[in-house]
Amino acid sequence: MRLRAICKGTVAFNDGHVGEPTPCPWVIQGSRSDIMDQIESNPTIPVRALQEQLQKDYQVGFYIHKVFRAKSTCKKLVQGDYKKQYAVLRDYILELQSTNPETTMKLEFDSEPNLSATSKRTNFNSNNGIYPQAYAIVETENTDSWKWFLEYIADDLDLYANSNFTFISDRQKGLQAVISQLFPCAEHRFCLRHIHDNMRKTWRTNEYKEHLWNYATATIVPQFNHRMQEFSSYDIEAYNWLKQIPPQHWARSHFTGRAVSDMLLNNLCEVFNSKLIEGRDKPLITCLEYIVEYMMKRICNVIKVQKKCVGPLTPSATKIMEKNVNWASQYTARWNGSDKYQVQGPWQDQHVVDIVERVCSCRKWQLTGLPCKHVIAVLNDKADNGEEVGELHTYAHRVHWLETWKAAYVYKVEPIKGRAIWPISECPIKITPPLHHNQPGRPKKKRRQSVEEKSQKKGDNVASGSGSQSHIASGSGKLTRKFFQVTCSKCKIKGHNVITCKGQGGK
Repeated sequence: MRLRAICKGTVAFNDGHVGEPTPCPWVIQGSRSDIMDQIESNPTIPVRALQEQLQKDYQVGFYIHKVFRAKSTCKKLVQGDYKKQYAVLRDYILELQSTNPETTMKLEFDSEPNLSATSKRTNFNSNNGIYPQAYAIVETENTDSWKWFLEYIADDLDLYANSNFTFISDRQKGLQAVISQLFPCAEHRFCLRHIHDNMRKTWRTNEYKEHLWNYATATIVPQFNHRMQEFSSYDIEAYNWLKQIPPQHWARSHFTGRAVSDMLLNNLCEVFNSKLIEGRDKPLITCLEYIVEYMMKRICNVIKVQKKCVGPLTPSATKIMEKNVNWASQYTARWNGSDKYQVQGPWQDQHVVDIVERVCSCRKWQLTGLPCKHVIAVLNDKADNGEEVGELHTYAHRVHWLETWKAAYVYKVEPIKGRAIWPISECPIKITPPLHHNQPGRPKKKRRQSVEEKSQKKGDNVASGSGSQSHIASGSGKLTRKFFQVTCSKCKIKGHNVITCKGQGGK
């Protein structure tokens, strides 16, 4: 009854044109309800599939453009109207605040209408996952929007200019400037994948990717400098290009270690963004609800995994520790009589461990918060000599403990009631939506792929030699037949194919 009442008088299948089929009233009434049901269960159903389903169910012809208009109208009714949702935006905020008391909601108006985009702030959890904390609807990701967003984040979390936070981004220029201005003491890391994407515009072979990853994963400065010096001999131009990016933004050897994470990529954010694609083109409140419902689902999935976990550490930390324990069996520790040990292993790997200060000269213990193989070798030596060392997980930072991971998910996103019973705002000012201009062409929903992703998708293997006859990737990620000479399969002579063959081989 509800669906029928909503659709009544809004979805038309016949406007009186000559030659078009005219469904009887009961067909129109039933098809409206069916379309609403289809849109609710599958908003992305193709128009052609919807047309075929209706004609099969009612044995009546429906023109494709009629079904398209009907789908558009029903989709608007199911998801909400773009303009009308701005009018009840304050009511939505009141409902969120009543059901989620700790939620911070900020609404700000601009006299100049612009297109809408979404900005988000996320946090890494104890299992090397991602924990969404804040999101905003802004006109675009520019300097002013990022400043507005981070200022409210700072106000909500009591952050100050001297706060020691760590950010990781894709080198978005507006964000870089704002972080430097608002949080001059913060550590700002650049995603290594985006740096490599920029490098591939000039240096495309896989050897450069291996070099870049080799430098970024070095954990001590002397090791980083030695590898960079080797790179200068390999390609001086690429070395000078990479040297322009300060290493404290992308190399582990220059990370401060206060973030207790050696993360080099923001792929987790990219995965999170990909899950929100379907909600971006929906009306405002419907888009916000899509994000909220996804976060509720995400939190529930994490809780299900947590219930299956056993042991003192998170699953990801447990796997790393198991590998370090296996490696530690190949190392020998020698005590200096105080709190320090000299640890030596294969491949001339020798480092110093201070068990009291909890530091290792390889810096992995400081960067990740997990005991490295050198530390575990020291603990094994102490245990062999009858000393009490305690449980291994106590030497890991508390951020990796299972109880810390569970504590982060104690706070839930509370559900809200239906729009009909939302509290009504008493503010007399009416909110109107910004002007929206449809861009030419079909709307793009897929994430923009890098050159490397396109090359891998097409099975492209870039030739490293300068005079290679193989396919070479172009700047657009497409394959080119440049330097490639075709051979006729009929006469076996190069320069033409079987279609244009004129029997040059005498066959």
